[in-house]
Amino acid sequence: MEERTMEESKKQIAHPKGDFFNLKGSGTNVQTEILAGLTTFFTMSYILFVNPQVLGKTGMDTQAVFLATIIASAIGTLVMALFANVPYAQAPGMGLNAFFTYTVCMSLGFKWQQALAMVFICGVINIIITVTSFRKLIIKSIPTSLQHAISGGIGIFVAYIGLKDANLIQFSTDATSMVSINGKAYDANATYSAITSVASNGGVVPSIATFNQASVLLALFGIALMVVLLMLNVKGAILIGIIATTLVGIPCGVTSFEGASISFSSLGESFSKLGTTFGAAFSADGMGSLFADPGKVLLVIMTIFAFSLADTFDTIGTFIGTGRRSGIFTDADMATLANSRGFKSKMDRALFADSIATSIGAIFGTSNTTTYVESAAGIGAGGRTGLTSLTTAIMFLLCSFLAPIAGCIPAAATAPALVIVGIMMMSSFKEINWPDLEDAIPAFGASVFMGLCYSISYGIAAGFIFYCIVKAVKGKFKEIHPILLVCSVLFILNFIVLAVI
Repeated sequence: MEERTMEESKKQIAHPKGDFFNLKGSGTNVQTEILAGLTTFFTMSYILFVNPQVLGKTGMDTQAVFLATIIASAIGTLVMALFANVPYAQAPGMGLNAFFTYTVCMSLGFKWQQALAMVFICGVINIIITVTSFRKLIIKSIPTSLQHAISGGIGIFVAYIGLKDANLIQFSTDATSMVSINGKAYDANATYSAITSVASNGGVVPSIATFNQASVLLALFGIALMVVLLMLNVKGAILIGIIATTLVGIPCGVTSFEGASISFSSLGESFSKLGTTFGAAFSADGMGSLFADPGKVLLVIMTIFAFSLADTFDTIGTFIGTGRRSGIFTDADMATLANSRGFKSKMDRALFADSIATSIGAIFGTSNTTTYVESAAGIGAGGRTGLTSLTTAIMFLLCSFLAPIAGCIPAAATAPALVIVGIMMMSSFKEINWPDLEDAIPAFGASVFMGLCYSISYGIAAGFIFYCIVKAVKGKFKEIHPILLVCSVLFILNFIVLAVI
């Protein structure tokens, strides 16, 4: 049986002559893959403009970060395309970049060069746990019901990102609920300026937006248009929806092409600035001073641990959530993953491609580069092979001088794509035995917490911890895989560390 599944996997990942990406074997074609790659790019291109803004608050040059973001995204995605042959794109992760800026640099007081050094070490750790097969052991330890919950949970998460980006949801809070401003404890008597972030507790109240803003109405139009196109089985429905919504946004005053231009001078200026971040992780202010203070060594180790844990489980969650449901990672491929060594399966190669991207990004000057959950938009548009990610990587490279044009695509046009893809992915919930609380409680933790906590890794943490509790109470402790138990303990330690620092 083992030999047969491995042979099936080899057939699936083979590259027939003239078909490097095995398009025919994957049931797809060039047009579909390119459209899917464009869909993924436009859905996640916001990171090119957001990442420099976030990391720039640490003192890093924003133009250097912009170029580092492009380079890290393009290289990581190219490896995913040419080595793993899967339709996933990589870029510096949202959440991880916020942790880099607001927690590591602003709250803990590390220099941005030291933070880059920690990201580089995190990448090396990811490479080690991938090459030594620890990452695949984690995947094997996750029960089937939790895998379906993670898949559906990513659907909730992706749809929630879409609703938020479309401004269809608004949040209100009051002074009694505010916890911090710009990463520092809130003081009701203080005066604040240049506010970049506000943290509140459970007093935040979400509500539906008032439909009197052009961008909100445009997003609603985009959602409706994509639904109609999908119901009519129009090929490339999601990309067509993004483009059409962008064009409709012009007379609405939402889409603006005023700053759209192709400039080689700005590219040259960015390259000149790149020298300030390239290799900074290994400078005297980076790796050279990271472990110089004995009193901070434990804090450094715990911070690297927090980086690694979030990075590792964000990726695993994305692969499980999108790959199994879409057939990118087939049963044969998963069997090969479980029973072979080296890089014989797609999942093996995809995990390795993801692991090296973080260290590459740190070298150029950006926070953790990870597999983007927005890749689900391209997969929803039909992407099944590395040609999808190759297309996305080429678009990232073109953005070196086409950034002003890419920046003209409004969030109101890309957000509907995330809502639609999220709906598609939630179909995995049907595989969960909800009447049985032994399955339902861990599944709820993994799925709902993922969306509400705005974190794939924390959703997985909730699912793991609840699973261990339920099994222990039911007298089925032996059913808990040792790796899953260890991961649960590590998650708990991570929460303790974050609470302390």
